[in-house]
Amino acid sequence: MHRRPLLELLDRYGEHHPEEAGRVAAVRGLVESRPECFLRSCLPGHVTGSAWILSPDHRRFLLTHHRKLDRWLQLGGHADGEPRVAAVALREAEEESGQGPFAILSARHPGGVALPIDVDVHAIPARPGDAAGPGEPAHEHHDVRFALVASRDAVRLSDESHALRWFEMTELETVLPSLGADASLLRLGRKARALLAELAAGRAALLPGGLRP
Repeated sequence: MHRRPLLELLDRYGEHHPEEAGRVAAVRGLVESRPECFLRSCLPGHVTGSAWILSPDHRRFLLTHHRKLDRWLQLGGHADGEPRVAAVALREAEEESGQGPFAILSARHPGGVALPIDVDVHAIPARPGDAAGPGEPAHEHHDVRFALVASRDAVRLSDESHALRWFEMTELETVLPSLGADASLLRLGRKARALLAELAAGRAALLPGGLRP
């Protein structure tokens, strides 16, 4: 599992978002210190990838009501040994929505590298085992997040979700707080909205997700 590409990606992201040096340093600290950081067995934290999915017309976004966490969240999941975090986000988006292919919405960067839209470290509560499977201890997800644009509107519910729902971008501050959205999710949505403005101004680009960068 090669950590260098993720460390270089975090460097590029940090250049675009110097105000987020603390969160970038937290993810970097895990990646540098734990060779097994891409495995869910890495405790007390491991790398995950997630996706803020926009509709083809850019006017809506897709969230999942997560079955285990019982919350509305962006789609995403464990790397399970995959060191290319953009590939993780694309894979999880496809598996959890039945969608695809996706384009990656990214700030422009030399070489056409797909940059994350956000990074976040958040706590996952302990979960006892049950008939569906073993439990897990409390741990942290070091989440690298990408903005994706769907190719169609139709979605398919996976067994990881209670529901999938398209929300209007105008509902970001009006509806999501009433559904229990936390500050991290709202920040992610605001950054997606800002990145769409950057796209209109030519300072962002749509990259083919099929390349699995």
